[in-house]
Amino acid sequence: MPDPSQTAPATAAPTTDPLLQIGVPGLDDVLGGGLTSNRLYLLEGSPGAGKTTIAMQFLIEGARLGESVLYVTLSETAHELAGVARSHGWDLSGVRVREMLPSHDALEPEEQYTMFHPSEVELSETTLKILADVEQLRPQRVVFDSLSELRLLAGNSLRYRRQILALKQFFAGRNCTVLLLDDMTAMEHDLQVQSISHAVIRLDQLNSDYGATRRRLIVTKYRGQSFRTGYHDYKIERGGLQVFPRLVASEHLMPLEQLRMPSGLPGLDALFGGGLERGTSTLFVGAPGTGKSTLAVQLALAAAQRGECAALFIFDESIHTLRTRCAGMGMDLEPYIDAGLIRVRQIDPAELSPGEFVHLVREAVHAHQAQVVLIDSLNGYLNAMPDERFLIVQLHELLTYLGQRGVATLMIAAHHGLIGSNMTSAVDASYLADAVVLLRYFEMAGEVRQAISVVKKRSGQHERSIRDFSLTATGIRIGEPLRHFRGILTGVPVPVDVPPSSPP
Repeated sequence: MPDPSQTAPATAAPTTDPLLQIGVPGLDDVLGGGLTSNRLYLLEGSPGAGKTTIAMQFLIEGARLGESVLYVTLSETAHELAGVARSHGWDLSGVRVREMLPSHDALEPEEQYTMFHPSEVELSETTLKILADVEQLRPQRVVFDSLSELRLLAGNSLRYRRQILALKQFFAGRNCTVLLLDDMTAMEHDLQVQSISHAVIRLDQLNSDYGATRRRLIVTKYRGQSFRTGYHDYKIERGGLQVFPRLVASEHLMPLEQLRMPSGLPGLDALFGGGLERGTSTLFVGAPGTGKSTLAVQLALAAAQRGECAALFIFDESIHTLRTRCAGMGMDLEPYIDAGLIRVRQIDPAELSPGEFVHLVREAVHAHQAQVVLIDSLNGYLNAMPDERFLIVQLHELLTYLGQRGVATLMIAAHHGLIGSNMTSAVDASYLADAVVLLRYFEMAGEVRQAISVVKKRSGQHERSIRDFSLTATGIRIGEPLRHFRGILTGVPVPVDVPPSSPP
């Protein structure tokens, strides 16, 4: 629906033009449904950002709907465009391509202009050819690729602006939607075309010190239409662009019933005061090897045993290692993986953008009805962020969304160090989580042992004792509270005498 701050005055006629689908579902979502028909739009970005790919998807979508479409190219040949289409598996049979490239005779001395400046002749000729094609074909969608060539032909900014205005006036009333591409190769990036265009979409590329190039887009302007502001990640793959709209948790509110989820471990359920609740997030923190991942996988396995779906996103180990490790403790994941009740996705943080990761989580919830989501670990998630200061903000939005969908979220965070009181974490998400489970090593009788405790739980009471914890060949063992020691969290406990409890 239109943004109230951008709607026309009460005396103006309401806009009835329908929205055109671009052919990129994620981008249509960002634009609030698509492009208003019969308008002029600007798509800008550096070379290689994907402008031509979007433009071709825009025209192919129109051809699929039976519309007449025209691609006017001033920089690439029709053969080059056909090669791009083949790389994506597209059929351009319904797309008319018009080349406006200088002929090979233009380099001959007798073809050089002497009485007139080249811009006065070439721009006029190019414009006349374009207008003649439009009059003949009467296209409903037109792409100009690219404005850099028109800018050079114009010779000066005033003539360039007048030329763009003339194009806009020419297409007005001709039932045609125009997409202008700009590769931003001019020495100074002017805003003249932006002021004329009905909407402006900018594509950015971010080259990190290591890993794949990150791509993102932003809609900087869209007259009379509400749209998703901010940056949205996207990637280019065979088949075209895939855009991952920024997650806004407030758009996914739904009624939620608080139900407990048993873990299959009586000791763990006792620590949680009866079990975890749906729609809550739990953070498992501790030194490497204390059993954080195994404990979280046990909760996912318990959900699968109830017939629910659990989605595991692992950053730090391979799927093969996960299966082997769990099988060695009597936790057989294979039947549930084969049945689709446990879905494991190995994440490569060097290749995955934050927006794509959020998309994968949302897909697991919507398409596969996942009731449990495990992120192992936040340390790996941090490495997937190009700028780590936004990690907590994005994680907060993701956890809010999952909570509103009734999903139990399990997160792993590894501490730096192995033992002692100076344990720190690279990601402090403890204030975001609804429950925090702490696992620690401690020394006793010449042995390194493990302890578990729930140090935070927002929803209801929980047991505050520290229990013995161990991983055995038959599974996870949670023992009795360690009441005969103090200083367990320091790593070196001291025995104490505990008076026997008085009879009731």
